[in-house]
Formats: sequence, C-alpha cells, structure tokens
Amino acid sequence: MIELLDFYADWCGPCKMMTPVVSEFKKAHPEIKVRQINIDEEEELAEKFKVMNIPCVVVLKEGEEVAREVGVLPLRKLEKLCTI
Repeated sequence: MIELLDFYADWCGPCKMMTPVVSEFKKAHPEIKVRQINIDEEEELAEKFKVMNIPCVVVLKEGEEVAREVGVLPLRKLEKLCTI
C-alpha cells in the first residue's frame, strides 16, 4: 500500500499553494491514501518523520519511507514520487 503524507501548517504560504495540488492528487489517485498533517497539531508525528521544512511530502510504501520532497510541487512530480 502506498501512502502520501503531506506535512503543512496553516500559517505557511507555500503550504497554501500546495493544498490544491494535493486535493487534485487525491481525486486522481483514490488508490493512494493521502494524509494531510498539520505540524502544529501533530508535533510528535512531524518529529517522528524528522520534518524540518514545510511543505513536505513523504511517500510510504508498506509503511517504509521511499521518497521525500520539500517545497511546492506540481501534480506530475507528486505522481512520479508515488511510482517509486
């Protein structure tokens, strides 16, 4: 199973730019579980994944991290990350 973790914060401008991309990704790929994680509300999870900068996406395959990107990404880049 592939899972996409989207780490963000409400006060983060680039995160707000990433939100519609993640929404579009969710609609286009219902087979991939997408979790949007507010780092201010879920600090322990952000620490567990060692998230230092946001927006940050982490791709998990069978529970193991296989890819990570920081910054605003286009839809195609997200899709490519999830095909690893």
